Amino acid sequence: MVKAKTKEIVVDQEERAFQQQERIFIAAKNPVKKFINKQGRPRYWKNVGLGFKTPKTAIEGTYVDKKCPFTGNVSIRGRILRGIIISGKMKRTVIVRRNYLHYIRKYQRFEKRHKNFPVHISPAFQYSIGDEVIFGQNRPISKTVRFNALQVNRKSRKAAKTFSKF
Repeated sequence: MVKAKTKEIVVDQEERAFQQQERIFIAAKNPVKKFINKQGRPRYWKNVGLGFKTPKTAIEGTYVDKKCPFTGNVSIRGRILRGIIISGKMKRTVIVRRNYLHYIRKYQRFEKRHKNFPVHISPAFQYSIGDEVIFGQNRPISKTVRFNALQVNRKSRKAAKTFSKF
């Protein structure tokens, strides 16, 4: 019995349709060396730049997410923002709250305001409500999502809603 020298391709199959990375040809006899990770498996990943490192779970993981900035077909351009996760009820999408101060010239004082952003978060990140997220702008991913998570800082000491009562 002779075994063929093919690389084992492991992919998380959680959807009805077959999931595979767009840039990886599964039936390749000799896969491109550029796309081989440390386990010897074919995996596409990239560096998004802007001083953000690609997470190890993106390089070594088996998930398939075409909207992930590290393993998918999405580039970060535009604004880079920071906020706190307040909701994670959607699949691979979280709501991030940004607090800011608005100056009222008439009274020479500031008032507190906030904005909520729907942000796509890759399966490469482990998160919980209250974590701080750095996210970047990209092309529209869906009807409401225009931002993608680049970094998750676990549980900041600030509350998710710091000024709910005055």
